[in-house]
Amino acid sequence: MRHGAAHREAFMLRAAAANPEGYRSMRTFGAAVCLALLGLAAPLARAGIVAAPGSALAVSLVTYGPGNVYWERFGHDAIQIRDRVSGESVDFNYGVFDFDERGFFWNFARGVMHYMIDAEPSAADESNYIDDGRSVTIQRLALTPAQAASLRDYLLWNLQPQNVVYDYNYLTNNCATRVRDALDRALGGAIRAALVPRRATLTYRQEIVRLMSPQPWLMLPMDLGMGPMADEPLDAWQESFLPGVLARDLRFVKVPNGHGGFQPLVSGERHLAPNRLTPPPARPPNLAWPLGIAGFALAGAIALARRRAVNLYASIVTAYLVVAGFAGLVLIALWAFTLHRVAWHNANLLLFNPLAFLLPATVWRTRRNGSARRLATVIVRAELAALAIALALHALPGVVQQNQPWLWFAIPVWITVAWALGAGRSTRR
Repeated sequence: MRHGAAHREAFMLRAAAANPEGYRSMRTFGAAVCLALLGLAAPLARAGIVAAPGSALAVSLVTYGPGNVYWERFGHDAIQIRDRVSGESVDFNYGVFDFDERGFFWNFARGVMHYMIDAEPSAADESNYIDDGRSVTIQRLALTPAQAASLRDYLLWNLQPQNVVYDYNYLTNNCATRVRDALDRALGGAIRAALVPRRATLTYRQEIVRLMSPQPWLMLPMDLGMGPMADEPLDAWQESFLPGVLARDLRFVKVPNGHGGFQPLVSGERHLAPNRLTPPPARPPNLAWPLGIAGFALAGAIALARRRAVNLYASIVTAYLVVAGFAGLVLIALWAFTLHRVAWHNANLLLFNPLAFLLPATVWRTRRNGSARRLATVIVRAELAALAIALALHALPGVVQQNQPWLWFAIPVWITVAWALGAGRSTRR
């Protein structure tokens, strides 16, 4: 995935100059970009990319390492097509988006994301990543002339206004999966046939946590918001939603060599630029220990303050309840009102839910040994029961949501809150 605003301005200006009437008729920003991209066809055709026979086309996969900005953490890739005769080379990129698109953030929140494909001269495209310190790896692919021509034609078809925009999904329809699918289509399904039987090394959750770990402020909410879909076992085909994983796994794919045998799909590989940024870890961090320690520390602070500084106790518990209630609202909204399937059926709703908003008044009223009212007692006991259910879910067969770190955080805090409110005693109004 990449931010494409800087290049689109140039595309729009070129489109307006080439076809002002057609440009004015375009109502969406994406359509304007499409027209501009089609405007590139003329210079590319003169250079031979569009008109060249398949025997003159060299196809490569370009993979860029993760960047420092959060939307760059997953890396990026592109399909490079080069005309051997003229030397003209073009990179085709999926996953192009623009913050300035009307309603972008609202659509992103709802899971309705419209992304695009673009095409740029390879040298200019790759230099942007090199300047940012990101690694650039180019893998030459052993496509036949017919396959190379088919791939080129498909990518140009994607650049047409009616095809350039597609519904983006971070896990199943992103820059890497679109590149993978385009290559697989040209190869007659060879990539899928090679990757589906192989088991993935990590799940969606583990890959996301691993790559987002340099930014804990974003990694933790993302882990909290992912449901059981993120923990389903994957095959290598599904795991190739990451550009780096796709580049790694293509090394295991073999294709016919035209003489009755097979050859590696990756016929050559070179590192155009090294990584100058801090690389992500090879394995995801274990969140159970830090979140468990944080949960017990918070519980201890609540218990100590309950005995020695009741106003501080009430403030700490209130802050926790507000955060828990707000987190529950977000989890409900993600499940009920968005298309983010990875957030559906989230068991963390048993730990954090809007019922917490009903307790702060009781906390302040009972901070000097007052008795909790019946409603508050029922809510706290219900939350303790929810914790027990959340623990029991891990004993069920099949795919289980891996939310142990949040269990270890929430359980000691809720038990301490229950103790502080005296929820275990029979109370009267």
